[in-house]
Amino acid sequence: MLTLGDSFPAFSAQAVVSIEPGKEFTNLDGASYPGKWKVYFFWPKDFTFVCPTEIAGFGKLDGDFRDRDAQLLGVSTDSEFVHLAWRKQHPDLRDLPFPMIADLRRELAEGTGVLDRAAGVARRATFIVDPQGVIRFVEVTDMNVGRNPAEVLRVLDALQTDELCPCNWKPGDKTLSAA
Repeated sequence: MLTLGDSFPAFSAQAVVSIEPGKEFTNLDGASYPGKWKVYFFWPKDFTFVCPTEIAGFGKLDGDFRDRDAQLLGVSTDSEFVHLAWRKQHPDLRDLPFPMIADLRRELAEGTGVLDRAAGVARRATFIVDPQGVIRFVEVTDMNVGRNPAEVLRVLDALQTDELCPCNWKPGDKTLSAA
């Protein structure tokens, strides 16, 4: 699995960006959103139980991530057509403000090392990638355990200070000095 300091892998994939007819899909790649921090979060499968709670949770914080010059990017190994059907069907996913990447070829799941080979799907993983494409944070949880999007935002805030941040640090708190 890729870890801190590694470069996030190059990729090209279809993504769902809307449920509006004729505007549903776009192609994304590693060069999309230049100069921005990127938060890639993987989930195992569409039309499941834990996944929509996380996706909706990230959606509610999208404006906060954008305020920090960060782009949220959701990823699963389902196709763009399955993503679209799920967004249309699930009320909490209809108006998502970020792309849902279809990693049908498992290019990203394999490239990052989060593909669960036994299940054939991505593990529940989060990568915060800086504007230079370097991984600065990785979190992987059990398939049955959802993430805390607010904690991912807190970690992004800490990373963007480029200072020493103590346990439970949050914006406005003092950072540490090595001197």
